[in-house]
Amino acid sequence: MNNFNFETNRTYAQSLDSQDDLAHYRSEFLFPDDKNGYSCVYLCGNSLGLQPKKVKQYLNEELDDWSKYGVHGHTKAGRPWLTYHLQARSGFAELTGSLEHEVIAMNTLTVNLHMLMTTFYRPNQKRFKILIESTAFPSDRFAAESQIRLHGFDPKEALIEWQPKDDELFIDDLQQIIAAQGDEIALILVPGIQYYSGQVLPMQEICQMAKNAGCNVGLDLAHAIGNIELELHKWAPDFAAWCTYKYLNGGPGSVGGAFIHEAHHGSAGNEQLLGWWSNDLESRFKMGAEFVAAKDADLWQVSNPPVFSLTPVITSLHMFHEASFKKLRKKSIQLTNYMDFLIQDSFKGRIESITPPLNRGCQLSLVILDKSLNGKAIFNSLTEKNVIGDWREPNVIRMAPTPLYNSFEDVYEFVERLKEAITENNI
Repeated sequence: MNNFNFETNRTYAQSLDSQDDLAHYRSEFLFPDDKNGYSCVYLCGNSLGLQPKKVKQYLNEELDDWSKYGVHGHTKAGRPWLTYHLQARSGFAELTGSLEHEVIAMNTLTVNLHMLMTTFYRPNQKRFKILIESTAFPSDRFAAESQIRLHGFDPKEALIEWQPKDDELFIDDLQQIIAAQGDEIALILVPGIQYYSGQVLPMQEICQMAKNAGCNVGLDLAHAIGNIELELHKWAPDFAAWCTYKYLNGGPGSVGGAFIHEAHHGSAGNEQLLGWWSNDLESRFKMGAEFVAAKDADLWQVSNPPVFSLTPVITSLHMFHEASFKKLRKKSIQLTNYMDFLIQDSFKGRIESITPPLNRGCQLSLVILDKSLNGKAIFNSLTEKNVIGDWREPNVIRMAPTPLYNSFEDVYEFVERLKEAITENNI
């Protein structure tokens, strides 16, 4: 479906929903309450996904097993806690294009970045630099800078910034940086999707460029997993990490995930931080003093997973598998195209999306071009009208219709309320 097929009336939006074979998943999520006489239009899955109704059922099952078995729940629970993290493996592998033994559920995003950089950022006097995207999410920048300092280098000298463009030549600058400084770069750390603009970066090409230059490469997939197609095993970054509370609907602070390409499996554990759960499963509970390294991504795990925090993630992954990501992605493209069409039709020259049409996932980052309008006031007015998105300084409203629970009528209603907000703030 392309923009030229869309219409601008509510009946048309409702007709798209009536043809949507994923529409029934909407009823499996809990939406915030009505506010000020408005139903909730929730377009903030890029920050925090909604709660699946089945989470309560899954959590109650774990609580029941805890009360019934006590410590024996590690082996007797319906989903045994001893191997609980493995419950997420097939879902993570499916959504990231990985082999199951390459992915692991553990920790949270920035903790995982540090754990992985312990292995993959090992600078020396020749290779000591980290290349990041210039507007990287602040925590990624903080993590990279702190790793540089811990190894005795100065971030002012060792941190390189690359600024992606939004045209077809937007990796030329990256190629030039790597050509000029590649033999000094120890690690390239970039997002799969730029959080501010919503731009999908060319991960496969970046991984290949890093490999050609002898640099390690890691991907932050916080905004990418559950949003766009990924092929990590094929692209072969050294590692990747992600959170699960955005498009994966795992709940605030839920357990994150990581990918380590199988090329790095099978080591003795000399380049990792180690703990009980890094030990091979067969010997883990023998309590011996000798460490026996796990043979796959488990080697990076260190500690046992928090069962109750991982449960919502598992719940959501089951839904993704059932729905089929191929179908979800198709609907996502239709939703964002529809929103873009309505924005252009209603506000041409006044509001536009800065998210590249051919390189985007669910998110549209909207900039108010009309200087007579106050963007923050309009966003606040939308909030009062129970439209939940988010604001990013200095002037971007991010809206992300997600295919598991958002409808085409949600998109239509958002634009209608945006019209109201503009009218109220342009008197």
